[in-house]
Amino acid sequence: MAGYNVIVIGAGPAGMMAAIRAAEYGAATALFEKNASLGRKLGLTGKGRCNLTNKCPLPDFLERFGKEGQFLRNAFAKFFAPELMRFFEYNGVRLKTERQARVFPATDNARSVIDCLRKVLAQRGVDIYLSSPVKKVLVKNGAVGGVQLTNEEEATARKIILSTGGVSYPETGSTGDGLKIAKSLGHQVSELYPGLVPLETEETFVKELQGLALKNVRIVFEVDKKRIESGVGEILFTHFGVSGPLILDLSAGVVKLSDSGRVVMLIDLKPGLSQEEIEVKLRNEFQQKGSLILKNYAKELFPQRFIDIFLSKAKVNPAKKCHQISAVERKNIVLLLKGFPLVIKRPRPFAEAMVTCGGVSLKEIDPRTMESKKVKGLYFCGEILGLAASSGGFNLQAAFSTGYLAGESAALALE
Repeated sequence: MAGYNVIVIGAGPAGMMAAIRAAEYGAATALFEKNASLGRKLGLTGKGRCNLTNKCPLPDFLERFGKEGQFLRNAFAKFFAPELMRFFEYNGVRLKTERQARVFPATDNARSVIDCLRKVLAQRGVDIYLSSPVKKVLVKNGAVGGVQLTNEEEATARKIILSTGGVSYPETGSTGDGLKIAKSLGHQVSELYPGLVPLETEETFVKELQGLALKNVRIVFEVDKKRIESGVGEILFTHFGVSGPLILDLSAGVVKLSDSGRVVMLIDLKPGLSQEEIEVKLRNEFQQKGSLILKNYAKELFPQRFIDIFLSKAKVNPAKKCHQISAVERKNIVLLLKGFPLVIKRPRPFAEAMVTCGGVSLKEIDPRTMESKKVKGLYFCGEILGLAASSGGFNLQAAFSTGYLAGESAALALE
């Protein structure tokens, strides 16, 4: 097998961008991918529509990654959302911006993005090896020297870029191969747990609500004195528990929170009103609509399918007329409207998680270049890194940005 200046392992968004950037600097570059096609997981992002990035300001962008966000400052300074958008538009992919500043290809099809990257890889002269899983990175005297495939073939290289992703969506090839390689080379890998993942509940009545969305609600997760609170948004009931934007974005924090004990989720069905305001509203309306059956009045509060379960939880007979509701029963309704409880059992498995939280320790990687501090000539980019954000295009931008920086740094270091 031929020798190269730069070998990139993993053809996801980070790996493809890294290979493109290295080749742009004239480095003889090869891209090795275990799957039979490029960007398999990329094709699933944004429900197949591919939420490329987000146009929110840099400080807000960094905040989405929590305390690890500062690690990305150099990568974003080099290649951020405006540069990524120009890259795709220059190469023939029209883009559009939707609510919450999320950016998608105008085709609403991730295939447009993958085809564009494949075209640019070919234009830059990158050699692509599909169905070619890498078993190990060869190291001599503390520096990389090449790779060995699972079929025992070897290829030499002066620089190696690891971009094999995490362990989410394993059917796409993200099975932790790169993390094992990183460990074998002396890198620490932090605890892995699923992110952007639905949650299972102890309550079985959720099966009756499967497919029901509650919009304009706020949720709070509590255990002991610890709590995580969302903004206003949407949740979705499933046959096993809950999903939807609010759930997915907070799920990683909930997984960590569960280490402290039993997590209770409270749904605020009326986040725009206080308990006192709801109390006054119900008292007045129960008087005005005294002969109306409570179950029919409840249609003004929440979806039809939710009524019986809610009133059962409130211990109120749905056949009662509004003027028959006691002060205690009214109080129960108010309390449930501001905090309908569900007990979180566990997250769904990695196979259903959009991202992997945890990964190669950021302390062992130079954020200015993405190079390993332990092995000379070894670089990391993408989801293999120990950082993750909420949904909205943030994780993909981080993949493209760290890939761009890793590819450029590797090529420049050849000089």
